[in-house]
Amino acid sequence: MKQSTSQRLSISAYFFLFGFGFATWASRIPSIKSNFDFNEAELGNLLLVMPISSLIGLPISGWLVSKFNSRIPLFISFIIIVISLYLIGTASSLAELVIAVSLFAFCTRIGNISINTMSLALQKTQEKKIIGSFHGLWSLGGLAGALFSTIMVSANVLMKDHFLYVCIFSLVFGILSFPFLMDKDKSSSGNKLILGKPDKYILYLGLMVFFGALCEGGMFDWSGVYFKEVVGEEVFTLGYLIFMTFMALSRFYSDRLVDEIGMKNTYLLGAGIVTIGMAIVIIFPTYWPVLIGFSLVGIGVASVFPMTFSLAGSSKKYSPGMAISIISTYGIIGMLIGPPLVGYLAHLVGLKYAFILFIICGLMLIPLSRAFFRLENDSAE
Repeated sequence: MKQSTSQRLSISAYFFLFGFGFATWASRIPSIKSNFDFNEAELGNLLLVMPISSLIGLPISGWLVSKFNSRIPLFISFIIIVISLYLIGTASSLAELVIAVSLFAFCTRIGNISINTMSLALQKTQEKKIIGSFHGLWSLGGLAGALFSTIMVSANVLMKDHFLYVCIFSLVFGILSFPFLMDKDKSSSGNKLILGKPDKYILYLGLMVFFGALCEGGMFDWSGVYFKEVVGEEVFTLGYLIFMTFMALSRFYSDRLVDEIGMKNTYLLGAGIVTIGMAIVIIFPTYWPVLIGFSLVGIGVASVFPMTFSLAGSSKKYSPGMAISIISTYGIIGMLIGPPLVGYLAHLVGLKYAFILFIICGLMLIPLSRAFFRLENDSAE
């Protein structure tokens, strides 16, 4: 097997495992809400722990991938993620839960920065676009995690046993894939954060990630709760599962779509689809319309992250690892604000109307993407 092929397979495995682990956590949020008897605002407070811990991990992850090759930070963070996921499943007190969630989020951020930096390094050795397929594998892992969670919930398997099975599976495949990861992806320049006037190129990309993350993260954390409490379905993971299914399918097609209609039009198309899908969810909060709406939201938001991270690799000011780290900061802020804000809005006006926030996120991608590509065209002239 060619070295580039084995590297792509191993990177793909980690994208899949990260998605699988995150979906395991996200799909069980309604269980955690029930087990600890949280109201919407209290659940919002717990969800606030995730982005705060991720934000703390960002400067550390940026420093790690700029100082070392990505594979060691990736593997160490992956092992800790697996351990912390198990601790979430076994937490018996609020303090234990908060500590486990914090550790999970902190190391997930380091792992995500590392694997995305490595994927951009591999992309530079390929003729065809492959970034979208990597993010598709993350979504496929998320889909598999949501499907497995649905089976576990339907079979009334305890959350701690469910999480244990996921951890064993993840450890086995993570250890087997590690030897084939790239080991020389450190950039020779652009590794220092330059303070001063914001770089518009990075700023526009960051803002697009911000609104994409606010929508995507909110769907991760609240789609299951919406399906359970607004739609009234006991198998609450179906809402999350359908969202992940269509996001995964769309990401595998996103590279081809970009080639056919261009990135600018792909951003605009995604924004429109998110808006229509969420409008259906809010106006018709019943089983089939919500499934269709969540499907459309998954399709619309799917290409935002892979396209934006791909554009980050073309920054003239920063190395790919540093550019991704900076842009991810905007994403973390989106996740910092999004899920808790949905919780607080739901507490005030009801969960159904709180989802209007996601329509705003979709619409904001239109002026931001136009401004970015206008800047890019001006720079090229």
